[in-house]
Amino acid sequence: MQRTAGRIGRATFLGSLLLALLGFGIGPAVAADAASILDHVEAAQALRVGTTGDYRPFSYRDPKSGAYQGIDIDMAAALGASLGAKVQFVPTTWKAMMGDLAAGKFDIAMGGITVTLPRQRQAFFSTPYFRDGKTPIARCADKTRYETLAEIDQPAVRLIVNPGGTNEQYIRSHIHHAHIIVYPDNVTVFDQILAGKADVMITDGVETLLQQKLHPGLCAIHPDQPFNVAEKAYLMPRDVVWQEYVDQWLHQMQLTGAYKKIRDRWLP
Repeated sequence: MQRTAGRIGRATFLGSLLLALLGFGIGPAVAADAASILDHVEAAQALRVGTTGDYRPFSYRDPKSGAYQGIDIDMAAALGASLGAKVQFVPTTWKAMMGDLAAGKFDIAMGGITVTLPRQRQAFFSTPYFRDGKTPIARCADKTRYETLAEIDQPAVRLIVNPGGTNEQYIRSHIHHAHIIVYPDNVTVFDQILAGKADVMITDGVETLLQQKLHPGLCAIHPDQPFNVAEKAYLMPRDVVWQEYVDQWLHQMQLTGAYKKIRDRWLP
């Protein structure tokens, strides 16, 4: 009798556990998931990619032709090709990106997007594919004046920043005394430093290296020793099937060397 009672007790416990798991959406009786973005992309043969087009070397839109170019533009083309889908680039901004993603304006955002916890709370990231950090860029004549945050964070210093992204988030957290100039165009912001309308900018090291090449007279300041370390990844809605596909595609791009070829083409 005791053994029978024990078996009944265990059966009751397991049954209760199964019901609890099902209540949390875990177990074999869960209803079939709604169609994934992966299914929609394959059915439509179209991949909608949100990108800012203002961040070399990852995503840049030529103002004359309207054509996009950069590391993540080529990677978007490769992702589309893996699905037999045509890529449709959807313009967005750093400030509007999360809202546009939530509104379903695109299937994935690509273009040098830094992984942050606030973004993670609202969406999914792919596995990271690039590591970098924030570092200053200034006129070469002033290169030794802005090597540290303490030197930059002075009332007489004019620190320029593009709005809505991790550059602004970083300086708002670390700079309290310098004069902060919010400049809306991340493409021409470096011209403001050359023109003497700002003294310094803090941005990703890879961007400072490219911009010093594009703007003689500007110098990246210790890009190999940035103030912090951050990773870049692709941003997606909360769709596990879609995320897993993107992760596996990215893994294969890295494994075969295809990603390295694309990256090396655009890096300074």
